[in-house]
Amino acid sequence: MSRIPAFTLLAGAMLSLAACTTADRLHREPAPVAMAAHGAHDNLNAVLWVQRSQEYRASALQTWKSAGEHLDRALADPDWTALLPDEGGNHQSATLKPAVVVDVDETVLDNSPYQARLVRDGTSYNDATWAAWVDEQQAQAVPGAVAFAQLAAAKGVTMIYISNRTAAMKDATVANLRKVGFPVADDSVYLGLGTPVPGCTEVGSEKGCRRQLAARQYRVLMQVGDQFTDFLQIEDNTLANRDALLDKHQDWIGSRWWILPNPTYGGWEGASFNNAWSLPADLRNGAKREALELAR
Repeated sequence: MSRIPAFTLLAGAMLSLAACTTADRLHREPAPVAMAAHGAHDNLNAVLWVQRSQEYRASALQTWKSAGEHLDRALADPDWTALLPDEGGNHQSATLKPAVVVDVDETVLDNSPYQARLVRDGTSYNDATWAAWVDEQQAQAVPGAVAFAQLAAAKGVTMIYISNRTAAMKDATVANLRKVGFPVADDSVYLGLGTPVPGCTEVGSEKGCRRQLAARQYRVLMQVGDQFTDFLQIEDNTLANRDALLDKHQDWIGSRWWILPNPTYGGWEGASFNNAWSLPADLRNGAKREALELAR
């Protein structure tokens, strides 16, 4: 009989006890974890890549440029929709005004300076520092995003910003978007976390109800985001289920759904340790190490 490492048994038991029921926990969920400011930090390479690599900028530019080249095709097809049937795609009509739904953070606005501060200080996300960053209104545009948004606006396409920034952060976020050149038709196109949607109850940070709200007024031509949950709801946030959903919907990627690279946070991270954000950092890191594939 093969021996199971003691860590695996301990981590497995704690993961089962601490598992979260929310489908997609982002970096905003864990309590702050102090660490040596100049010691190892999970996000050092990820943040450095976003801020300093030509490859990140090229990937972002490539995504937005390609999305722009598909706009005319989407506009011309009266049956074109980027929404799944249960989120409004089954009643999209050419009589509705066209729109593109985009996420905000790491999709149109770059928050890497906030992440860099966490790395510098040896800390992790917390609500107070995040709210202070949002209030600064200093986030710059993700490369290529403004050019796409202005192209869409010139074609009569409304930009809808569905964000898990809270509804209370609307004023600061809209001001930041406008400051860096994004067209914001009016405050109604910002749908933050907590936006009421008549007839729909949103679970946690899922965006399904807000996508349905957009579908009541607009024909959604494209969706752009950096997280899988920017496009669809994930009931069971496991690596296997996420793989299955990607396989099921991969034909929409690069035509109706456009995904930006984000190595700094996301549901993919939580899925590697059963979404058990209440675990100590060393156990979460141990589970992530065990999720690595050493051969394929």
